[in-house]
Amino acid sequence: MSRSRLAVAIPVAAIVTAATALASPFSAQAEPEAAASSYAETTAVGVHNAYEKDKYEYFADALDTGASLLELDVWTNIVGSGWRVSHSNPTGNDNNCENAGSAAELRSKKRDKGLDGCLADMRAWHDAHPGHPPVLIKVEMKDGFYNKADRGPDELDALLSEKLGDALLRPSDVVGEHATLDEAVGAGGWPDRDAMAGKFVFELIPGTVEEGNPADDLWTDEEYGSHLKDLAAKGTLGDAGAFPAVHGAEKGDPRTERYEEALRPWFVLFDGDASTFAGGEIDTAWYRERGYLVVMTDAHKVAPEIDGSSPTEQEARDRVTQLAASHASFTTSDWAKMPSVLSMVVPRG
Repeated sequence: MSRSRLAVAIPVAAIVTAATALASPFSAQAEPEAAASSYAETTAVGVHNAYEKDKYEYFADALDTGASLLELDVWTNIVGSGWRVSHSNPTGNDNNCENAGSAAELRSKKRDKGLDGCLADMRAWHDAHPGHPPVLIKVEMKDGFYNKADRGPDELDALLSEKLGDALLRPSDVVGEHATLDEAVGAGGWPDRDAMAGKFVFELIPGTVEEGNPADDLWTDEEYGSHLKDLAAKGTLGDAGAFPAVHGAEKGDPRTERYEEALRPWFVLFDGDASTFAGGEIDTAWYRERGYLVVMTDAHKVAPEIDGSSPTEQEARDRVTQLAASHASFTTSDWAKMPSVLSMVVPRG
């Protein structure tokens, strides 16, 4: 089995009608066509590294924007304890999570908590906004899982279950009576957005350190995909709390060269640079037709490039609809201070 990983690049163009969004995410409504659609039939907006303090003082502030995707970076190595959330500190926490015990504690506690603290904030915020639109939490496992320190797929599932409970959309919720995720989403297995109100969806991708480590031959995507396959075989898929993603855009079905045949049906999320996905060489309609979700990152770098943090609102809206026409499920950038754009939900092209 080949583990070829392609680096990703960046450009695109297209059209589609503008859509939605007001400054307040909970009074904002998507256009009816988008709101009534399956999760796989819409394009929404996310924030890269939403845990960083220069983007939001507290993680609850990120949730308040109405963004449909928020990203966390997680470290597991033995040099530090627990699941650390940080961009570049592998031994400790550096983030805006505070481990709130209730909605009343949000924005009142010291920050720099671990993944458990970020999940506690999500739950507290969820309890204050129980009907919130679905939020995809993209987790970059910076250095992968570390099973020897009890930081592996089983422990991640247990933590997600403990902290989020019924606010978590699980792979088993999508699979239903089908045999695999692939079979399920091909048959329309993603719920309607309305039915996903109040849910968090967790996406796992291998991290930059893991991908650059020549001694690591079992990356997060393959390890968690194997985990799902094994749980399904034992009849315990309901224990799983996350969805592994194929990381990096490339032509054709990227699963073919990366994973053994039995693993491929457990990958229905794909994540890579917007310009590579939408640059004209990849048939992005292939993903749309099969019910797969596609996260297109660095939306601002698509030609013609716009500002990565503070474009005009019209530029940002046009870029979202442009990538919707290229079949993105989510577009991400660093537009942290633009809630009217972050809460957009438009029909997927």
